[in-house]
Amino acid sequence: MKLLRYGPTGAEKPGLLDADGKIRDLSAHVTDIAGDVLTPEGLARIAAIDPASLPLVDGPVRYGPCVGRVGKFICIGLNYADHAAETGATIPKEPILFMKATSAITGPNDNVIIPRGSQKTDWEVELGVIIGKEARYVSEDDAMDHVAGYCVINDVSERAFQTERGGQWTKGKSADSFGPIGPWLVTADEVADPQNLKMWLSVDGLTRQNGSTTTMVFGVRTLVSYISQFMSLQPGDVISTGTPPGVGMGIKPEPVYLKPGQEIRLGIEGLGEQMQTTVAAG
Repeated sequence: MKLLRYGPTGAEKPGLLDADGKIRDLSAHVTDIAGDVLTPEGLARIAAIDPASLPLVDGPVRYGPCVGRVGKFICIGLNYADHAAETGATIPKEPILFMKATSAITGPNDNVIIPRGSQKTDWEVELGVIIGKEARYVSEDDAMDHVAGYCVINDVSERAFQTERGGQWTKGKSADSFGPIGPWLVTADEVADPQNLKMWLSVDGLTRQNGSTTTMVFGVRTLVSYISQFMSLQPGDVISTGTPPGVGMGIKPEPVYLKPGQEIRLGIEGLGEQMQTTVAAG
């Protein structure tokens, strides 16, 4: 299934994408695509509904973040061998974890706001993993049982805030609009192999990233198990799993960063596409 949230910011309704690519309203069955709705039992209840019985949503609509009420937004750094190489970093021996503020979460096609004082706002197409079953000290063998589905994420980053201002990476990752997720959550049963998905990103029509989840250092199974050793994971938590090469900071001979008025497009095989316009902070 492809589950989504649509409508004005802060007033999104739950929906699903039918086989014809049309949005169907799920409001009569669930209040949101969040929490217990993402458990195996919750997803089974939605799967039992005939999409044709659901009301069609007319006209163009805004896609909201595909998951509501996200409790934790956990990110993985330097998790692609080829991306680590372009940044001159050593491949980590264990996953690098950092948090992105949930207030950064926005719809997949909403504007990306370049923060005040930013000189190095960058892009990162990433595979998002949505947790569907509480995970605590889970083994790698059992880890995939805790995954509800997957989505596209743009892990927008301000590199100067991230690496030149002291402390952890979080402040370079958490500005408002720095976490577009969606357009929809694709349930795990429809993704045969999350470690074999093509992914891409372009800026103003120029392809910047063209990679694959095959080059992940730590795969989804490892990440879910690993993170659960340090914190419990609850339904609706989101893991952003790292980016392939082609980010702005890695461009030679000089890095290239985002400016107001640019168009970012990105997508992952089978998971849909996003499009954002960059704007200056007010």
